[in-house]
Amino acid sequence: YTTVVDEHGAPIANLKQADFNVTEDGNPEKIALFQKESELPLSIVIGIDASGSTKKDLKLETDSAKRFAHDILRPIDVLSVYSFSEDINEVVPFTADLKRIDHGIGEIVPGSATALYDTIYLASKNLMKRDGRKVMVLITDGGDTYSKIDYQAAVRAATQSEVLLYSIIMVPVEQSAGRDTGGEHALIQLSRDTGGKHYYAKDLSQLDVAFKQISDELRTQYLIGYYPSRRLASSDFRTIEVKLAPTVPNVNALQVRHRVGYYTSPLE
Repeated sequence: YTTVVDEHGAPIANLKQADFNVTEDGNPEKIALFQKESELPLSIVIGIDASGSTKKDLKLETDSAKRFAHDILRPIDVLSVYSFSEDINEVVPFTADLKRIDHGIGEIVPGSATALYDTIYLASKNLMKRDGRKVMVLITDGGDTYSKIDYQAAVRAATQSEVLLYSIIMVPVEQSAGRDTGGEHALIQLSRDTGGKHYYAKDLSQLDVAFKQISDELRTQYLIGYYPSRRLASSDFRTIEVKLAPTVPNVNALQVRHRVGYYTSPLE
């Protein structure tokens, strides 16, 4: 799945197959499948950080998450909600029932520590079983203080589940002494590697804007498929690059986002 946006972050929806070039490990590939604004169903995980460091923002997070669910879900889509602190709870299993989603989000209670990478790993494995487009939206301050799974394992699980990961990083005070910039950078990289995006938010209006932009993007994507021309490679990870053709109008002002590659061996 590929997203193209302009210099203002607005999705571009009028591109054609001929406007894209794909390479795998640097080798040009022939596009065999191209769909605009895919009608495939969405399986969405919303992960809400309920650790002590986000306690004062929890109601903002849950109120905004409810609005996002109401805005994004179509009858063919499903959504699951995880809360994570030192414990990880799937408070709402995959469903399209908005009343059930609202109730589950409203029942989230704060904890203390943060098992962020464990949440990414578990939710990715859950998404791996599902068909169609897979999306994970994390609302967190970016810190991880409790996970048994490390960053690399979380990255691999997210990559192999083919999830688009969007991170909404809560920063109540821009220069807070307790701010985990290392955790933020890890989330930013993970979002980029999966073809998603990161946002910063410090109040309800910024949260709502981030959710609105995610919703708009998910309605304006391109599905690009190809058959790899090489059977063998030196690594079980193959890199993918999607570029726009030079003939696309205003091409230098456009940004293309997609997952950076895939593994040929299964997740253990």
